[in-house]
Amino acid sequence: MNLALRFVLEMFALGAVAYWGFKYGKDGIFKWSMAIGAPALLAVVWGVFGSPKAVMKLTGTLHFTVEVLAFGLPALALYFAGKQNLAFIYMIVVIINRILMFIWNQ
Repeated sequence: MNLALRFVLEMFALGAVAYWGFKYGKDGIFKWSMAIGAPALLAVVWGVFGSPKAVMKLTGTLHFTVEVLAFGLPALALYFAGKQNLAFIYMIVVIINRILMFIWNQ
């Protein structure tokens, strides 16, 4: 169940970054470029370096840094997009999820 929540958090992260990109784009093409490009970049970085099936497995501090960026940046994106309460709830759930992953060795 906790791993399923982790997947949902990953998808939510992509949606949050897409929302931020669309909200802060200046015109139509730039809005859509940011809404598609920002989550695509996040997905590539997470897929290559951070995910359980990552192409380049990182360990220790480097993996933790990628994880903090992959799950922290969407919270910042929500915060700066005017969704402060949602950003706070998201980060609380991410932290609880990560603690449970550590405890259960997932």
